[in-house]
Amino acid sequence: MKINHFALVLLLITISCSNNSQKNVKKNLNSKVNHVGAMKNVMRKGKLEGNIYLDSLSNKKHLYGLGPEEFLQSEILIFDGKAYQSKVLTDSTLQVRENFKIKAPFFVYSTVNKWKELKSAKTLKDERDLEMFLIEKTKNIDKAFTFKIVAEIDSAWFHIVNLPKGRKVSSPAEAHEGMINYFIENEKVTLIGYFSKKHQRIFTHHDTFMHVHLINDEKTKMGHLENVYFKNRKYKIFMAE
Repeated sequence: MKINHFALVLLLITISCSNNSQKNVKKNLNSKVNHVGAMKNVMRKGKLEGNIYLDSLSNKKHLYGLGPEEFLQSEILIFDGKAYQSKVLTDSTLQVRENFKIKAPFFVYSTVNKWKELKSAKTLKDERDLEMFLIEKTKNIDKAFTFKIVAEIDSAWFHIVNLPKGRKVSSPAEAHEGMINYFIENEKVTLIGYFSKKHQRIFTHHDTFMHVHLINDEKTKMGHLENVYFKNRKYKIFMAE
């Protein structure tokens, strides 16, 4: 059989380009930010039912994500392949447990295989400094991304949603009924967050580009970050590659 050498070379180039393309797509999907549902539909339209069952996420290795439980009964954080659920017990106590068998009305998640550290010349004091730093550091990036802060903190406030069962919701005020704020001091924590200039009211609130959950090193305290004060330079900031 006579071989058309030109056709053979063309075929090999095509296969090579296809394989490279698949590798690039796979690489880009590693840290792609995915989301289901929308915060505005929960807060404004009362769509409290679950839109995603966390246990249906098949590849949990290096998985990250956050959102509330359906019917706004607790907070959820997926941290490097483990899902944590925090529930209100009393005004001053809470419960954190591992749990993938849970649904969320809106949720943002990603797989992060590699992180790169972001250096800050200016000392960051609180979450507002953090947001301004991320805005400046990523001004040429227009897509959503995952970030992580490993820090020692002076103090922080975080909340856990705790909507009374059977309540209807048509406004943020109603959605936050029963919510409890918790205060912590002098702890080592990790902040897992999502940053986007295009997803306000989808997975960030209308007045910020960030949605962040805090968890302490002992995994006994976790919730939606309200405010944080960092110890002087005792933090490291990472962005998903």
